[in-house]
Amino acid sequence: MTNHQWLLAKEFRFEAAHKLPYHHGKCARLHGHSWRGVVYVSGNTLVEKGEKQGMVMDYADIKEYLKPLLENYLDHYYLNESTGLESPTSEQIAVWIYEKLEAAGLPGLTAVRIDETCTSICLYSKPRVHGWLNSDEGVILLNSPHLNVG
Repeated sequence: MTNHQWLLAKEFRFEAAHKLPYHHGKCARLHGHSWRGVVYVSGNTLVEKGEKQGMVMDYADIKEYLKPLLENYLDHYYLNESTGLESPTSEQIAVWIYEKLEAAGLPGLTAVRIDETCTSICLYSKPRVHGWLNSDEGVILLNSPHLNVG
């Protein structure tokens, strides 16, 4: 057991349209966004040998888990159809992505963040993220200057 813990963040982006049919406002109409997402992976050990020595996980490996989701469901798609979500809110999209990555076996999957706009952000985690979401540090995670949150 170690007292170290790392949290990796891999950003991804996609362009997609959706509508929120039950919303009482302009979001009920078909519209699009330049979505930004972040996948968080945590670990408490580093690879000891080989080409990934010193890493929790290679960022390229996280990208490979995301690639089929982006290519087949998210980028330049109508999310109401491609995801099967009747009302694909940022909350529902975050859950959908998390569950797809979990089913694909992404090791250390901790959370998925979806930025619908530069000021509207959702962070989803199935388990409580010890040390981040269970404390005031959760605010730091969402507002970190290193994550380019506007």
